[in-house]
Amino acid sequence: MHFTGTWATSPQPLDHPPLENTTFRMSARCALAGKSLRVRFSNGHGAHPMEIANASIALRKGEAGVEASSRRTLTFGGFSRATIAEGALLLSDPIDFDLPALADVMVTFHVPGGVAVSTGHGGARQTSYFAKGDHAAVDDLPGVEKIDSWFFLSGVDVASQATTRGIVTLGDSLTDANISTPNAYCRWPDQLARRLLAERGPGFAGVMNMGTGGNRILHDNANSWSGLRRFDRDIVAAPGATHLIVILGVNDLRNRRNVAAEEANAPAMIAGLGQFAARAKAAGLKAYIGTLTPYENETFVPGCWNPSREKVRLAVNDWIRAQNDFDATIDFDRALRDPANPSKLLPKWDCGDHLHPSDAGYNHMGDCIDLGLFE
Repeated sequence: MHFTGTWATSPQPLDHPPLENTTFRMSARCALAGKSLRVRFSNGHGAHPMEIANASIALRKGEAGVEASSRRTLTFGGFSRATIAEGALLLSDPIDFDLPALADVMVTFHVPGGVAVSTGHGGARQTSYFAKGDHAAVDDLPGVEKIDSWFFLSGVDVASQATTRGIVTLGDSLTDANISTPNAYCRWPDQLARRLLAERGPGFAGVMNMGTGGNRILHDNANSWSGLRRFDRDIVAAPGATHLIVILGVNDLRNRRNVAAEEANAPAMIAGLGQFAARAKAAGLKAYIGTLTPYENETFVPGCWNPSREKVRLAVNDWIRAQNDFDATIDFDRALRDPANPSKLLPKWDCGDHLHPSDAGYNHMGDCIDLGLFE
């Protein structure tokens, strides 16, 4: 059976207080339709094994509720309980499930013992839930805590044709859509998924968003491994991956901790980007690269922009536009910049911090991608 990711997120280290005897209900919007699916859980940054039980998936109903008639039990090798080893991934058994394109699903599971919430995805811009006790079987989760994170859930895959496209996006907070309106699905990969559905149909492509806030090409940060370090886990191993879009490098330029040894230069950044292309092609992926967007006078972390770093950005973008390592270039810089002040975002695409796009800006990024790249 061939699987393609219909929703995914990159597992990051989290530092949430430990929880015990807790039911989790994680929300996901699935790009690709299907009739059979499996779910992926990650303890990738955990230091200890964790047990999960009574897992299920269902279509969402209301805020923290599920459509009871759609609920299907998840098993693991035929069992209702499973232990995820430290640093490991857990796949559920495939189940029959009528999944429409762009459906919102809820993945519910109970963790009977204590668990350090060390693996997940922070800054999801999407609300999920947890509650004390075993409430995995209920339609409406009682006494919920709301979180803007995904805990332990890392992917939903659907059984698909071998010709189905699996588009994986490697990026930072501009791909993760930081500052965008929560639960509005304004990430540019979301907009790309909507366009592909409208123009190519519900079985054409899955879009897997592997953006992580603060991510860099060359160096780890507190939130995630570097792009080079997580490439095999998040890109090459993505189920059914056929295409890659990379937009990464602005945080290398920003060097927000101002560490001298991590100050970016164009040759090092270009070498790192070239490795993405080489490793993607070795894995049989079509690989596309986006130009680095402007951020003069950002206020998110004041002082991260300066003229020297702007010169490096321009040099990297010159290389991106001229190179032949990737199969195509997507000019996000040209799409978002102010023509009168090209080191700045155009105000209508700017969320106000001069670094992150607005909701309209994120959607505009999704609109500027040529769908012919995926034929």
